[in-house]
Order: sequence, then structure tokens, then C-alpha cells
Amino acid sequence: MKKLFIKQKVFSIGEKFTVMDEQQNPRYYVEGSFMKIPKSFTILDEGHREIGEITKKFFSLLPKFFVEVHGKEAIVLEKELTFFKARYSIQAEGIDVQGNWWDMDFTVQRQGRPIAEIHKRWISWGDTYEITIYEEDLEDLIICLVIAIDRVKADDNAAASSASS
Repeated sequence: MKKLFIKQKVFSIGEKFTVMDEQQNPRYYVEGSFMKIPKSFTILDEGHREIGEITKKFFSLLPKFFVEVHGKEAIVLEKELTFFKARYSIQAEGIDVQGNWWDMDFTVQRQGRPIAEIHKRWISWGDTYEITIYEEDLEDLIICLVIAIDRVKADDNAAASSASS
């Protein structure tokens, strides 16, 4: 079992942040593209090797995000057409997300068995997510999934605030 923490700064130009372990050692680095269309996020390991990329589909009726892990498409997050509340579906081969992932309180399962738990800490400046990984061989996939969900939420919040202006 391994615990990792994602702490984002509230005001981060270019959207860069670090995933730390329990001893506050950097384990992953996340770098958002700045002034690039479509916007993408690259996830790097501690040796600065790319392990994943999150890209928003540019021309799409509803928002759709693709997540590559080690160069292969692994996850698709897609907004569903609803009238009252934003709803997304998560498609990932072999894994399922249970719980309230919109509020970052959920379990990731594989074949009905928990492989990770994600919880948002509410008493912090910026967003802090605690990730408990039970199957360490899926660590890269889990990190990419959590960051992708966070990006989907940020994109949806930005769209909502620009629509209300």
C-alpha cells in the first residue's frame, strides 16, 4: 500500500504541480500546456520521463478527455447530455470508479476489488487529494485518472463561470 498526495497551488501560471509521497518527496510532476489548443497535461515520473498525457478533444459537441498512459489510450472521460446537473462517464478497460468522484471522494476498483481510494482534504489552501494505492503496479494509471478527473472538473468550472459572466 502506498499513499500519495496531490497539492495544487490556487494561483499557478501554466498549471504545474507535484505529486508527493508521505515523506514529501516528489514522485510525479504535472505540467499543463500554456497557450496551446487543445489544452493538454503531461504527467512525468520522478526521473522526468513522460508516463501520461491528458488531452481535451477540441471539436466535440460535449467535452471529452483522452488519457494516455505509457503511450496507449487508457481512459476516456466524456460529458453526458443532461438538463440539470453535469454528469460524466468514465471508460477505462478493467477498472470502475465508485463513489462521488465529482467531489473527489471515490474508490477505484478492478474486477470488484478496490485498487485505490481518493479523498479530497477540505482544510487546505488550494486542492489537496490523498491517494491510497493498493495495487502499486497500477500506480501510473491511478495518478493519471485522478489528474484527469481534476482537469475535467476545472474545465467544467471554468465553462460555468464564463457562461455566467
